[in-house]
Amino acid sequence: MTKSILVINGPNLNLLGTREPDIYGAETLADIKDRMTEKAASLDLEVDFRQSNIEGEIVGWIQDARGRHDAIVINAGALTHTSVAIMDALLAVGIPTVEVHLSNIFKREEFRHHSYISSVAVGMITGFGSAGYLMAVDAVKNIVK
Repeated sequence: MTKSILVINGPNLNLLGTREPDIYGAETLADIKDRMTEKAASLDLEVDFRQSNIEGEIVGWIQDARGRHDAIVINAGALTHTSVAIMDALLAVGIPTVEVHLSNIFKREEFRHHSYISSVAVGMITGFGSAGYLMAVDAVKNIVK
């Protein structure tokens, strides 16, 4: 049976490709979605790929994931460092979660060093650019066997 991954992208990730490409790379979010979907299909996984600039919408997606998805991959963007609500939602649904960041958040500004999500995630992939999303697919495959 095919397992399903909910992929959540937070604020400003819709601007990938044009927003600070020296930090986030030149690929667009659509490019990342295509590569991730292809990789997942090769491992008999489905991807439900989403992006929102609205914290409450992201919380709603997480809450709705129970019973629909087997894992969550999340790049919450700036909400990583501020959102107790996203952390609580992930904790409440109990779905294995992999946190992804394009840049190495620990080599950036001090305020980016803290992640509310990491305390409830199985693991974090940070600093590998868009390849981190593909690494997350491999991680999910191992988690949801």
